[in-house]
Amino acid sequence: MQLHPDAERSGVRLIAYDTVGSTNAEALARGRAGERGPLWIAAARQTAGRGRRGNAWVSEPGNLYASMLLTDAAPAAHLPELCFVVALTVRDAACMVAPQLASRMKLKWPNDLLLDGAKLAGILIEAESVGGKTITAAGIGVNCVHHPIGLAYTATSLSVYGESVSPESLLTELSRTVLARLTQWDRGAGFAAIRAEWLTHAAGVGSDIQVRLPDRELTGTFESLDPAGRLMLRLPGGALEAITAGEVFTPARAYA
Repeated sequence: MQLHPDAERSGVRLIAYDTVGSTNAEALARGRAGERGPLWIAAARQTAGRGRRGNAWVSEPGNLYASMLLTDAAPAAHLPELCFVVALTVRDAACMVAPQLASRMKLKWPNDLLLDGAKLAGILIEAESVGGKTITAAGIGVNCVHHPIGLAYTATSLSVYGESVSPESLLTELSRTVLARLTQWDRGAGFAAIRAEWLTHAAGVGSDIQVRLPDRELTGTFESLDPAGRLMLRLPGGALEAITAGEVFTPARAYA
């Protein structure tokens, strides 16, 4: 695996493993040990990969498993915005390696990449405070060759569409696109532009969706994102509710 020359010139580094427990866990461990980043941790295979809400992430060889370690990426109030920055980064890179599929790739709130409504990539952002500084691991998993079956949602891979994309080539593109998006974001100062562009690629805006929260489920219309990136859900009675975190289920027509 190798980084894009633009990333190397910017001082970004890469550590690649054949096998690791979790790229996010490894990135955070290095951050605790004093590594400041920006640093990519990549692996051909994970033995303890994980997704959001503690879900296991199936990690067969052939897919991309990588995490980027950042230190003090933004003031604390803006760190939740990083998931939208990284989601656009992943879509940018996927569109570069499979341009003919670009119009069919949508973003699901807050940070999944969908292809024809099925999950193509997932993102897990984890942060810790170490010595008065915040270290952040942005974990990215992209289904290049394999995709899981039998889940609560439909998944897919680039190979299903006849695309032969290696995790190495995808990481090279990611290492370039993330720099551009981080620059645009500007530690939160540019989030309005990130938010606006995310919405142009969003799945489900204007459609009825279901949002699963820890203690309840809501159904309503996905109206937009508020300035902080919260999902604005119009409930059947007309009230508008801001959703900070939850699992979104969107009807198939929303992906067209």
